[in-house]
Amino acid sequence: MPASAEPMGPSTANVISSSTDPMSSTTAPKGPVVCVFCGSSPGTSPTHLHAARALATLFYAHSITLIYGGGTTGLMGELARTLVSLSGPSSVHGIIPAPLIKYEQNGRASGIPPPVSQNAYGRVTVVKDMHSRKQLMAQSVMNGGPGSGFVALSGGYGTVEELMEMVTWNQLGIHRCPIVVFNVEGYYDGLLAWVRASVEGGFVSQGNRGIMVEAASAEGVVRALGEYVLSEERFALDWTEN
Repeated sequence: MPASAEPMGPSTANVISSSTDPMSSTTAPKGPVVCVFCGSSPGTSPTHLHAARALATLFYAHSITLIYGGGTTGLMGELARTLVSLSGPSSVHGIIPAPLIKYEQNGRASGIPPPVSQNAYGRVTVVKDMHSRKQLMAQSVMNGGPGSGFVALSGGYGTVEELMEMVTWNQLGIHRCPIVVFNVEGYYDGLLAWVRASVEGGFVSQGNRGIMVEAASAEGVVRALGEYVLSEERFALDWTEN
């Protein structure tokens, strides 16, 4: 079962508004909780939107709660909207920093508490900054049941940054959660090639190569989350000392 090596829940002072208790998803998970990082754009190929819908359908079939970036556009919106239509609003929790609202929630003005319908996109929590967003996302997953973890669908700089931070936290022993790259149409081939080159070049150990695993289908994502094996070369660091 995923476990945290460090208390990481954000202060409620960093929560601007929420359609639910923002800490409820971190203190009382009901089963698998999966955070999906993905783009607020749909991409140029319809396959990316199809992959988002397929992943939401598998989450519904496996009673998985979705944690995501809180956007209503692009892959984020498609993923959340599809799962809510199947499982209901309680199956989705979006977490969005106030400054990003105007970009990721249909162009609304920044800083306004979210009028986004829970019936369409699930619960929404607005936080002050990116770090608070990632803390709340991570804590939600770390307190989830078996099968919880992090998944990267296609996206841009922000998606890759979020993905690689979770990879780093796994290596450092901050969390023990699976990390899966949903490689749609080879979108992440370059990133996976970089990992291999890092191992060959001596910058990532062979054992830690598998911290981030690849899946080519929605079914493969769910299977990889359930079958994930922790690297024995993760750093044995104690994050509770300070």
